[in-house]
Amino acid sequence: MRVALVAKSLGNGFFNAVDRGGDEAARELGHVQVIDTGPTSTTAEGQIEVLNALIAQHVDAIAVSANDPDALVPTLKKALSRGIKVISFDSAVASGGRLVHLAASSDALVGQTCVQLAAAAAPASHAQIAILSATPTSTNQNAWIEAMKAALPQYPQLELVDTVYGDDLADKSYREAVALLKRHPDLKVIISPTSVGIVAAAKALEDEGVAGKVLVTGLGLPSELAGHVRAGSVKSFALWNPLDLGYAAVQLATRIARGTPAGPGATIPIGRLGEVHFDNNGVGPMGKPFVYDQSNVVDFAKLF
Repeated sequence: MRVALVAKSLGNGFFNAVDRGGDEAARELGHVQVIDTGPTSTTAEGQIEVLNALIAQHVDAIAVSANDPDALVPTLKKALSRGIKVISFDSAVASGGRLVHLAASSDALVGQTCVQLAAAAAPASHAQIAILSATPTSTNQNAWIEAMKAALPQYPQLELVDTVYGDDLADKSYREAVALLKRHPDLKVIISPTSVGIVAAAKALEDEGVAGKVLVTGLGLPSELAGHVRAGSVKSFALWNPLDLGYAAVQLATRIARGTPAGPGATIPIGRLGEVHFDNNGVGPMGKPFVYDQSNVVDFAKLF
């Protein structure tokens, strides 16, 4: 059985790790050949060219991380009409062009994880925390903030005192983090669910000489945060694990190609990661974001 794993672009460390996870799933499942492919640049046109070549080869399944949710649909409809099982992962294809979408996580799980990491970084008794987000209108950021607020009652020791916006600009995020420290002298943790904000906040803590007394957590890239973990401004942070994402995508695509029914409402096993349940839109979360800390960040920093 041939399963194509289509990256947003080739030569990207994140997708190189995705490929490694896919190969692990193929070995477990047996009699599966994974075709690791993608365009040279992150364009829909490049992916369409790659997809047409895979259709011509009549692969059994395609798992794609889309550069454009809509532009790929006509090509993927052609694949589906020829009996090729199509799923998207990481970055979704519109529902007309795939059977299901494997999301890296869900809004609720992201929010829960961020608050859990803040609690782990904060003193046990009482701690003031603040959120440094991207823009006030960012859909995913706002959904994650709402999920954090919903999770806060599980951690009565945490007191949310402020939410600020750095507009996903490094310099503005840095200034907002410094302003939080001045405005809230008892602040213990800053949660920043944005890769730009978390790095800027970590640098602000270090420059202000409060790293360790105040900590930052949230979502970020190991390659950008390994130094800040070493410096003591970050204890732990989270993001999807690309190895798990590739593993889950190949598990899912192979099982569907072998006859497991797929679509809205389906629940499908994904090997060592358990199972994924798909909602009414055919979207299912792989699981909670993966946590990075001193024990693993250096190894993952080499990947992405």
